[in-house]
Formats: sequence, C-alpha cells, structure tokens
Amino acid sequence: MPGTLPRLFGALLLLGGAGVGCSSSDDDAKQPPSEGKPVPALGRVIPAPASVKPGGNPYVLTETTAIRIDDAREVRAIGEYLAGLLRPSTGYPLPLTTDQGTGGILLQLSETEGSLGDEGYRLTSSGEQLTLVARKPAGLFYGVQTLRQLLPAAVEKDSRQDGPWEIPGGTVTDAPRYSYRGGMLDVARHFFTVDQVKRYIDQLALYKINKLHLHLTDDQGWRLAIDSWPRLTAVGGSTQTGGGSGGYYTKAQYTEIVEYAGSRYLEVIPEIDGPGHTNAVLASYAELNCKDTAPPLYTGIDVGFSSLCVDKPATYDFLDDVIREVAAITPGKYIHIGGDEADNTSHEDYVTFMDKAQAIVLKYGKTVMGWHQLAGAEPVAGAVVQYWGYGRTEAPERELVAATAKKGTLLVLSPADRTYLDHKYTSETGLGLQWAGLVEVDQAYKWDPANYLKDVGVEEHSVLGVEAPLWTETLATSSDLEVMAFPRLPGVAERGWSEGGEWDEYKLRLAGHGPRWDAMGIKFYKSPVVPWPKA
Repeated sequence: MPGTLPRLFGALLLLGGAGVGCSSSDDDAKQPPSEGKPVPALGRVIPAPASVKPGGNPYVLTETTAIRIDDAREVRAIGEYLAGLLRPSTGYPLPLTTDQGTGGILLQLSETEGSLGDEGYRLTSSGEQLTLVARKPAGLFYGVQTLRQLLPAAVEKDSRQDGPWEIPGGTVTDAPRYSYRGGMLDVARHFFTVDQVKRYIDQLALYKINKLHLHLTDDQGWRLAIDSWPRLTAVGGSTQTGGGSGGYYTKAQYTEIVEYAGSRYLEVIPEIDGPGHTNAVLASYAELNCKDTAPPLYTGIDVGFSSLCVDKPATYDFLDDVIREVAAITPGKYIHIGGDEADNTSHEDYVTFMDKAQAIVLKYGKTVMGWHQLAGAEPVAGAVVQYWGYGRTEAPERELVAATAKKGTLLVLSPADRTYLDHKYTSETGLGLQWAGLVEVDQAYKWDPANYLKDVGVEEHSVLGVEAPLWTETLATSSDLEVMAFPRLPGVAERGWSEGGEWDEYKLRLAGHGPRWDAMGIKFYKSPVVPWPKA
C-alpha cells in the first residue's frame, strides 16, 4: 500500500546526477546525455529511491573487503547472494564473516527501523564502510539491488574486470510505494523452461519486483502436472502457439521455480484460467465439454471461443482437484483464476462459474485474484481484481471496476497501453501485438497508478500495486522476452516502487542501464526516445 517516505526525484540530477551525462566538472555536465561518460552517483538507481543524500568519500571494494553479517539464516543467504554477484567481475574473495567489527560491507537487520516497513532499507556509504540496514530480510535484498546498481556496469560481467569498484558516498533511505509490484510471464502460449524462467526472475529482481504471476494455462497449452488429471499435460501440454512440442512443469520443477523466486523475494502467483481460455483442457478431457466431444488442440492466437461446461458437476470436480493440488505446492497467498475474455460463456453462466471457482480457492486457504471481468460477478471479500483495460475505450468496464473498488476490493493495475510488455514499440517492431496501440518506452513510464482510474472514482487507497504482463503469442525465446521487456520493465517497476519523476529526468537514468544490460547479456530495444551512451 502507499508508503509515507518523501520523494525527492526533482533533486536527483542536482545531487549527484543520473548514470549518464553527469560528471564532477561543469564542462562535462554540459555535454549531451548520449556523450557523457557513466559516473557512479547515488541518483542513478531504478526505481528511484525515496531519499538520496550524497556526501563524503566513496566506499571502495578491495581484495580485503569482507561481508559482515549476523548469523540469521536469511541474512547469510543474502550475503552469499551479494558475494556471488560481485566475485566474478571483481576477482575478490569477499568472505562472509559474523565479526561485527568495522570496515567492509555490513548487512544488518534492526527491528527498531519501523519507518522502513517490511521492504525498506537504508544504505550508507563512506570511506570506511558500507552499511545496509533493514527491518526485514526483503529490505536487505532490495538494498543489495541498489548497491549493485551503484557500482559500474562491468560488475555484472561473469569474468574479471578492471575497477575501481566505488560506491559513491552518502545515504539512500528507501521504501516502496505499493506492496504489490508484479511481472507476469505467459508460459502457456509458448512454453519456457525452468532455467528460462529463472533468468527472467533474476531480471525482475534487479528492479525490486516482488510478484511473479505465472500464466500456466490457456487455449494453446496446460503447463503444470496435475496428478488427478494426467491428460492435462499429456495432451494439453503437448503443443504451443504455432505448433511445436510445447512442454510442462512437473510438480518438482514448479517447486524449484517457486523456491528460486522466493530466494529473490518474489512470490509466485499461479494462474489457472477459466471458464474461457480453456481449449487445452477441453481437448484433454471430453467430459468437460457440454457435448462430451473433445475439440482438437489449438495453436492459433484467437481468443474468446472456448468455455468449460458450467452446468456439469464434473467441471467443479476438475476445478477442485486442480486448485487443491496447486495450492498444496504454492506457499504464496494468491491463486489467480483468470476470468477474462469468456466470450463464449453467457453472463449468467459466467457468474455461476466465478462464484464456485472463488469458493474453491477459499476452501484451500488462498486469496482470489482475477482479471477485471471478475467485477462483473461478485468478488469475494479479500479478492484482488487485476485491471488490464486501456484508454477510454472500456468505459463500462472501468465503471464496473470502480464500483467494485468502492465496495473494498483492491486493484492491481496493468493497463494494456502502458504495461503490456508484449506490445510493439513502433509499427516496425518485428515481435509483439498492437491491439491496445503502440507502447513506446516513454508511454510505459508516463502514467500514475494513483490517478489512472481516478476519472471513474477510484482512489489511491484502492490500488494494491502494478503488474507488467508479458504475453507470448509471438515470443518464443529468452531473447524475445528480453527485447520486449527492456527497456520498458524498469519504468513499470518504478511506477510500483516510487511516485516517479519526470520523463526527461528518468530517461537519463534509464540510458545509464544500457551498458549494464549489455554486461548481463540482456538483449534490449535501443529506443530512439532514450539517449543511450555511445559505445
């Protein structure tokens, strides 16, 4: 939910600058952003921190730097994660020690830091020591992402690089604006392996995303093994958009993804879509069709044609088994039940289905999430509605969502014309769709979650957070995912973490992340609206 720390974005350029086009000399500061050389500065972080106070000498990593931790299990794990990030490029041993002396990098939990909340942190850099303090482990982890971004981009390389490895002097005090900051990955249209999902998790973590919404089922594929309904994967998981062999996760593999995400402080939210987007289910089990006849598998990209048979008791036996098995291997609080684009289901049947589906989710101790069409039924107490509408073309649905919010339902905002990472940047973009229009990098940044639905009466207290969906009808490789997510994902992440600044300031910080993505091997779109540094 909205935080309380002051936001000082307008001062970032004046108090240390963005990652590009800033220097200690007046002459350098006058250079065009694309001609400046990257200089470590507290103001170059994405998402922008709540408070930045530069000053004093930088902290410099050396061969003698140690990472000082207490003996708490989660703090040790974060220390090992930090050391694993820094060792390959610096070549330094960076041992972990429980010696709480001076010097080195100190990771510290303190229950007295109540103002930082569960995800905030304070980073203090001086010539003697770098200290990261937080109230909870998640805050330490997000502080590590800030520390990482304050080092030169070469720190991301997996081979030894030249230093110096300096973190500018001063203090960053930070906490998120919203508690829900999500990235959605569609593994149903095209299947992505465990390692590919882990790679995307690491990219989300760099920008303090804390939810991974996995779209596991759709017309084109079913991607999670369900013991009581084995044909879901044997048949429904056997293909994907455009053909090909598809794939699915065993329960052990899904657990591996969940645990890996958890180590990066992302909660996995599985989505089991219904009553529409279910052709893979219907092709797997004839008895879930109203006429007991299974349709053929589907590999196209049309939507709205499929529907579970709402009148059949077998439909709810199926749904109960699936939700029970998914809930048992999902430690997070949410299960997403879809509910969008059920064009082949009557309104009466839709309401019936969603009422029963929500009851099953509650039965197994989880919180309901659904796309904003759920507002057309009756969201249960505590349910979260995810809004994906855009512009002013969805006025009736906007008003329905607003009415639901006024009754107390919280919203996650994913407006398609701002946050859909699968949409084309320009008409020449080879990948992606454009049914909600073109989404250039500046458009993905120029919006405010607090005001997006204010014209229909939604106040900020109804906004739980934001999410950037990445649908994969046209995306089949990790490179495809990356070139569509970057550089838009960091902007959506900033909208979830910070109140945000002006585009002209943000684009300078964003430009400074291009060399970092190059060092990480991330493919990205070099948008002409961003002043990328010259090679």
